[in-house]
Amino acid sequence: MHVFIGGAYNGKTDYVMRELEGQKVAVVDGVFPDYAPSCDVVVIKNLEKWLVTQNLEADDMIVAQLLTRLKALEENCALFIIVTDMGRGVVPMEKQARLLRDTCGRLYQALFTEAERVVRIWYGIAEQIK
Repeated sequence: MHVFIGGAYNGKTDYVMRELEGQKVAVVDGVFPDYAPSCDVVVIKNLEKWLVTQNLEADDMIVAQLLTRLKALEENCALFIIVTDMGRGVVPMEKQARLLRDTCGRLYQALFTEAERVVRIWYGIAEQIK
C-alpha cells in the first residue's frame, strides 16, 4: 500500500498518475470499491467523500473495517491511496465537519502505519516521509 497526502488541489493525482504511467490503472474516486477491478494498480482517491456517508460517531469501527477491506483489495493488485490533509487550519464549528476531520486523522494514522510508503505532495513537489 502506498499513501499520498497533501492539501486540496496540490497535485497529488497528477503525481501518482505520472508515476503509474504505462500500467493498467483503475481509479476509484469518492467511493470504496466493492470488488477488485482487473488491473495492475487501484488508485483510491477522495476517501473523505465516502467517509461523509458513514456514521462518524463510530470512527474506531469505521477505521478497522476500512483497513480490513483495503488489505483484502491489496491481495489482488497494488494499492495507491490519495488523501487530503485536513489537519491544518481552523477547526470547523459544525459537529459533523469536526467528526470528519477527527475520523480522517485516525484513518490516516492507521493507513500510514500499514503503508510501505507514504509521500506528502505539496504544490506538486513530493517528499517521501516513509
